[in-house]
Amino acid sequence: MGKRCRLCARSLQARLEDVHQFARGLIYIGTEKMKIRYDARATGHTFNEGDKVWFWNPYQRKGLSPKLQTSWERPYKVLKRLNYVVVRIRKSTNAKPRVVHYDRLASYYGNNT
Repeated sequence: MGKRCRLCARSLQARLEDVHQFARGLIYIGTEKMKIRYDARATGHTFNEGDKVWFWNPYQRKGLSPKLQTSWERPYKVLKRLNYVVVRIRKSTNAKPRVVHYDRLASYYGNNT
């Protein structure tokens, strides 16, 4: 290989490194923008013991159009917060408790009976 080819290879390598660094910068900027948008919409609910909540359970029942079905189930009661994002809930006193992520819950604003 001659000197000219080595210079071309080094020049090409330097250009590729510059382009790669530029692309990394754009990816970083895009990531930061997505994080800002996500954080703006994040709920940040804190459910405490005894609170009533709706539970998101998108399973389809047979015999009815999916458009007419609701995915939110009746108010559950929060039994315990297991950590920052995981909650134990129960439908009624005789029902088996469920452990769910807090993103699948929504506050219930009905009567407390």
